[in-house]
Amino acid sequence: MKRDVLRRVGGEIERAASSELDWVTLATSVSDAIRRVVPFERACWHPVDPGTFLFTGGLGQNIVCSGPWLAEYEYMVEDVNKWSMLALTGQRAGSLSEATHGDLMRSARTRSSAELGLPIGDELRVSLVVDGTCWAAAGFLRDAGSAWFTQDEVRFLASLSPVIAEGFRKAMLVSTVTEDASGVPGVVLLDGAGNMEAISPSAEQWLGELLEIPAPSSLHEVRVIQAVAARARANASPCGSGLASRARVQTRSGRWLLVYATPLSGGGEGRVAVIIQPAGLHDVAPLVAQAYGLSEREREVTRLCFQGLSTKEIAAALHISPYTVQDHLKSIFDKTGTHSRAELVGHVFLEHYVPRWEELDDLPPGWNAQAIDTKPGP
Repeated sequence: MKRDVLRRVGGEIERAASSELDWVTLATSVSDAIRRVVPFERACWHPVDPGTFLFTGGLGQNIVCSGPWLAEYEYMVEDVNKWSMLALTGQRAGSLSEATHGDLMRSARTRSSAELGLPIGDELRVSLVVDGTCWAAAGFLRDAGSAWFTQDEVRFLASLSPVIAEGFRKAMLVSTVTEDASGVPGVVLLDGAGNMEAISPSAEQWLGELLEIPAPSSLHEVRVIQAVAARARANASPCGSGLASRARVQTRSGRWLLVYATPLSGGGEGRVAVIIQPAGLHDVAPLVAQAYGLSEREREVTRLCFQGLSTKEIAAALHISPYTVQDHLKSIFDKTGTHSRAELVGHVFLEHYVPRWEELDDLPPGWNAQAIDTKPGP
């Protein structure tokens, strides 16, 4: 690939990622740019909950992927190049042909695709990670018989991972979050194969507000429903990840929902109940702070600002100097685009995102942690 072309495409992608686009527009724009230097026939994009790696949406381009199938092969079946592992290991991107040493049928999902009669060849997967946090996953596929992805193409996509991830992180801040937390929780009952046994009217309403393109053929195929269910089944085994089987997901209107799953006993192995409800402020607050790129210490300073503490009081509470507090506040203002404590509290968080900042105790594993090796991959 010519370096001048790569620089030009990389610059175009960087401009799109910094334009504060919604994630669908961003993914569509980035796909168009990538295709000019890394040809592919099909692609898929999935925003994820950064605390649990669970899908919260989907955009398929020339591909329709079953929600239960995707969740099973990402969260339950052992395979190469899982998006979560690409993120955790620092590899960021990988091709199926390289991971299987040229024998694509070594991959469980490739064998399954072949059984389904899908003309899928090589696959290039990318985990979109910035500042140690994974915000989305992307996959690019070539049809059977097409050339495999080259190492240069894999390295190019890996280099774009933090740039595109930054765009997905900013996309989370495009829509405002409603202060209205009312609403009746919904329930979806799934059998061991991920098929729906029952659904409540409120669950139907909530699921109708989630964003997936193309729209799923049935509500139970919604990505986040199948993802939390698969994680719940996996956690029931001794080899479970230990990460929570729950995800925070934004609706088309910008409202936040909490979706979580629990295994059921009786009536067949693998049955799961999925609960959907408005997200609490203690669920959303850490996510918003991460979306702004605030460090752990900056989040502590921000929380104490919300409580009305002075600079000296914040310094005493955190056992740091007042000068260090001022340095943290300057960084917080820069990251949130504000100029004062009043603007930070009243405009950015209180008005638009978090009506009040709560103490965050007993959070599920990964709920407020980044916990990803930030060293670049080989």
